[in-house]
Amino acid sequence: MDHEALTGEMRGLRDQIPGITDTALAAVDGILIAADTEDGIEPNGLAALAAASLGLARRTTGATGRGALRRTVAYGTTGCAAVYAVADTALMVVLGDEGMDLERLHLESQPVLKRVEAILSGRK
Repeated sequence: MDHEALTGEMRGLRDQIPGITDTALAAVDGILIAADTEDGIEPNGLAALAAASLGLARRTTGATGRGALRRTVAYGTTGCAAVYAVADTALMVVLGDEGMDLERLHLESQPVLKRVEAILSGRK
């Protein structure tokens, strides 16, 4: 697996969208694959929490007939955490401050997620 390419994709997204503070990629079981995080964010813990969040959201969309989960967002008083499904095997979590444009993030993240999926599957 090309960790450098994965980290490059996360950094590229961070450079494109003002307000992104941290990113991480994890397997759906919460095992960290790659991270681009600031001090104060523990990447392994972030990966595990994002996987739990994704799992609950997937169960909710499945139980309510809403189709395949694409993303989930948790809002806090000083920012938010967006968790994106990467195929059925991984996830990307993006943390942002209160100034991050979520609509832009949702739009700009789609090609990044496709490239990340290709890297993870070895298709590059």
